[in-house]
Amino acid sequence: MKPIRTRPQADDDIDRATAFLLQESPAAAVGLLDALEHDFATLARQPGVGSQRYAHLIPGQTLRMWPVSGYPWLIFYFEYPDHLEVIRVLHSRRDMPAALGE
Repeated sequence: MKPIRTRPQADDDIDRATAFLLQESPAAAVGLLDALEHDFATLARQPGVGSQRYAHLIPGQTLRMWPVSGYPWLIFYFEYPDHLEVIRVLHSRRDMPAALGE
C-alpha cells in the first residue's frame, strides 16, 4: 500500500464539498467523507486503477482520476514511487481543464 498525501487545494475541495452537503443533509456530508476514506484506501492498494482521461491536461505528469463512490465528485491524483498525491477533489460537473489549471 502506498500512503496518500493531499495537497492543500484538495483539502480545501473536500472542506467545500462537505460544507455544501452539510447545508442539505449532515448524513450526506458524513457519507461523502466515508466514501473518500474508502476510495483513498482502494487507491492506496491499487494506485494504477484510476483513469488517465484527463492526463493530457497536465503534461509531464501521469494524472489519474477516480470517481468517489456514490457521489458526483472525482479524485485527481499523481502516483509516485513511494506515495500517491491527491491534487484535487472536484465535482464532476466542473470545467475540468479550467479547474485543474488553477
